[in-house]
Amino acid sequence: MAVGKNKRLSKGKKGLKKKVVDPFTRKDWYDVKAPSFFDVRTVGKTLVNRTQGLRNANDYLKNRVLEVNLADLNNNQEDGFRKVKLQIQEIQGKNCLTNFYGMDFTSDKLRSLVKKWQSLIEAHIDVKTSDGYLVRLFSIAFTKRRPNQVRKTTYATHAQIRQIRKKMFEIMQREASSCDLKELVQKLMPEVIGKAIEKATQGIYPLQNVFVRKVKILKAPKFDLVKLLELHGESASDMGKSVPGAKDFKEPAILDSV
Repeated sequence: MAVGKNKRLSKGKKGLKKKVVDPFTRKDWYDVKAPSFFDVRTVGKTLVNRTQGLRNANDYLKNRVLEVNLADLNNNQEDGFRKVKLQIQEIQGKNCLTNFYGMDFTSDKLRSLVKKWQSLIEAHIDVKTSDGYLVRLFSIAFTKRRPNQVRKTTYATHAQIRQIRKKMFEIMQREASSCDLKELVQKLMPEVIGKAIEKATQGIYPLQNVFVRKVKILKAPKFDLVKLLELHGESASDMGKSVPGAKDFKEPAILDSV
């Protein structure tokens, strides 16, 4: 036989398929826990490749961002138009501890608010909370028909829009800078800031559908495990207890001979 003619002798049988392994056999499921200021703590589950060699599952889980509907978090269908982003920051056993990462409106809610014959006013501002988070708040408002109004349209003038926007900046700055992130989220859920803007601008032009439609976290302070555990209703003392009588313990004296 001529040298180099039959090239398949060393390669084995032709068409022998590689054994297909189900990728889900290599994965583990983890529970996602929401912070304690939401009514429902167990949000859902997430999966990740099992720890193998130098590939640690925890490293692949940390900093994952999950999007959850606020109606599911608070068992309140009226909040169905808000989406909350949670970021995984710590793994404890099979539990992923998350923190608030942002908030947004569903697109159908935003589209339902925009109508003809009214002015749309938007404003956004960067605010630093008392615990060091740099947050960008986006607010939205629409002009409202006055009682007994005959005119078809409710357009605000440019000067009025500027005044309303100035009020929006002042209220968002005041409300967000005077509290920490947890208190800010608790203000966002019942729309405290939106109601304050609506009340403050009555003298300029009556408004309706005033919302903080979006929240972004631009910069977070250095990660603190103790603060995260407090958010989840746990404390650092739960991680370990001191041995009874440890303070009274005295080391025995060194013996000269045994």
